[in-house]
Amino acid sequence: MKRRVAVTGMSVVSPLGSDLREFRERLLAGESAAGPITVFDPAALPTRIAAEVKAGEAVIDDRKIGFGVAAARAAAEHANGAGAPLVAHYPAGSGGLSLGIGLELFSMPDMVQFLQRQGAAPAKHPLSFLQTPSDICLHLISREHGLGRAPLLHVSACAASTDAIGLAFRMIQAGERDWMLVGGTDSMINPMGVAGFCKLQAMTTRNDAPKRASRPFDRDRDGFLLGEGAGVLVLEPLDEARSRGARIYAEIRGYGNSFDAHSISDPHPEAEGAVLAMRRALHSAGMAPEEVGCVNAHGTSTPKNDPVETLGIRRVFGAHADRLKVTSTKSMVGHLISASGAVEVIAQIVCAAEGWIHPTINLEHPDASCDLQYVRAAPCKSDRPVFLKNSFGFGGQNASLVVQVNPG
Repeated sequence: MKRRVAVTGMSVVSPLGSDLREFRERLLAGESAAGPITVFDPAALPTRIAAEVKAGEAVIDDRKIGFGVAAARAAAEHANGAGAPLVAHYPAGSGGLSLGIGLELFSMPDMVQFLQRQGAAPAKHPLSFLQTPSDICLHLISREHGLGRAPLLHVSACAASTDAIGLAFRMIQAGERDWMLVGGTDSMINPMGVAGFCKLQAMTTRNDAPKRASRPFDRDRDGFLLGEGAGVLVLEPLDEARSRGARIYAEIRGYGNSFDAHSISDPHPEAEGAVLAMRRALHSAGMAPEEVGCVNAHGTSTPKNDPVETLGIRRVFGAHADRLKVTSTKSMVGHLISASGAVEVIAQIVCAAEGWIHPTINLEHPDASCDLQYVRAAPCKSDRPVFLKNSFGFGGQNASLVVQVNPG
């Protein structure tokens, strides 16, 4: 029999804070984290705004590594807040890691240094020299938490951390893992990352009004706001979580993914990949569309994504689409790329646990092709415990999760 999979710990490092209560309150208040870029000088670029993490740990000169390590540590501590500690309940070395992270090559400054000096500078951390951030992040998290099972790395762009949660869900469900740290971390707020997205004309250029720049489903949207951060959850079998006295925050009910390969940056015009991912997630959960109360949308605020995602939701949910509440966390924290799915799942859980769905801010004039029941301006009551989370990545990589908050 397939095991049920519980969420027993969560943590974010986000542009709206790293404390879960603060994160929830700022989301429900409809606060934007956008502002001028400060981590480098963007003066020569068309986009000069982002949603930066203002506090947090720095590890080995790479922001995404620091975010990931800090979020994993806090999630493990959160899971140990009630009941027997994880490491005491499960066999030593039985934990696993499933992480989405941005795929990068070697550090260019490291490479130049290597060619000039034929070695690393004495001050360089030995783990960082000529290594990718993914190598280091997986190593540091696995070592700190004594994770003896081989880690799983996901580089499926904007779908990466949703895929990381989904694959971990399947492995625990099938009895292949005892418990896992899952989620994602990313920061592309650097000259190469911002310039690359500017080249694709994917980002907003509303530099004079940063807090109004991310406006999913609004007719005046002009591109996404780049964010950064990390989100990590603890997953374990529901029965085991109950036996150790853990608090159950949510249950992962289903996962579906797809790959449509339509375009590097544009979604399929008929939402084929998105539809497949959502239908597969519902099938995995064994649930009818009518059982879902809310969709936490990919909701990027780009001209092409928002109407295509709307179309995909209508194709999957049929007449029930008009009864769904739809919201976009990216309206407030921006697009966290590989970390976006995990942070948005946590955003939905922490708000729904208090009976609320957070708003999509800046949705003042809905696009005629975006005609769903979006949660606008203010939070609304959550009347059903089940939500669907969408993440649609560059290159046609799509992932969806079905999550039930406060499961019985």
